[in-house]
Amino acid sequence: QVQLAESGGGLVQAGGSLRLSCAASGIVFNSSVMGWHRQAPGKQRELVAAVSSDSTTHYLPSVKGRFTISRDNGKNMVYLQMDSLKPEDTAVYLCAAARDGWSSAYWGQGTQVTVSS
Repeated sequence: QVQLAESGGGLVQAGGSLRLSCAASGIVFNSSVMGWHRQAPGKQRELVAAVSSDSTTHYLPSVKGRFTISRDNGKNMVYLQMDSLKPEDTAVYLCAAARDGWSSAYWGQGTQVTVSS
């Protein structure tokens, strides 16, 4: 079965840092685009960052320069390093794996990130 397991969320003060990790199994990891999405209460889910199989990256403009996505194809892992966190970054962060768009992607359960003022 496909399994994406996120970890690393928590409570942090504004300006602090967190690193999220996602362990993938049951997928052809090296052929998948991996991404981190987030969803806050009352808001639509949004793509925060994505990394292709060749490590090409994409970022939501509001996080560019603060967040860094990376992958380790040998370990089937994807990471999101989050620096200079802001209260508006508070959300459930979900790992996703896609081979044909996010609408048909596999999703993890999510990890809560809370940034206090």
